Amino acid sequence: MERRALLVSSLPEYEEEIGRWLWCLEDVRRTLITELTGISQSLIDRKLGERQSIGTLLYHIALIEADWLYVEVLGTDWDPEISALFPLEHRTDGNLTHFEGESIEEHFYRLNKVREVLLSHFRSMDLTDWRKPRVLEHYDVTPEWVVYHLIEHESHHRGQIFQMLRELLNDKC
Repeated sequence: MERRALLVSSLPEYEEEIGRWLWCLEDVRRTLITELTGISQSLIDRKLGERQSIGTLLYHIALIEADWLYVEVLGTDWDPEISALFPLEHRTDGNLTHFEGESIEEHFYRLNKVREVLLSHFRSMDLTDWRKPRVLEHYDVTPEWVVYHLIEHESHHRGQIFQMLRELLNDKC
């Protein structure tokens, strides 16, 4: 068995501590994209019972990342180019709106575009701003906590997606 080094690195061009958190965020995404590359359209769009489809969860992951970036970290309106990537309302009757008909490449494009914008905003951030609370109506939040939350959020949904993918693939056999 090949020996591996399991290490957290810092993304280059970032303050070192911020770069380490962003490396973790990117690692979660790398695993998600690696596992889903080449997935069929029917698997992306198919729902299992009351659960969301893989496509719906991918749309949700990207939308939540953009929302936390613009609302909590930047405190600005969404960039129109990013906003245009989300043609559907997030929720319908309290549930995630079902999203279907996009290829895995289109889902990857949305995820990558939002991540590219997020990373660009953190590139010039220093530790003072990283830990500076943004004061919102219902809570205070730091960019550091936002990145922690995005790691947790995407990891949670990645687990759901992988479980669903296993079930869908076993169902086809």
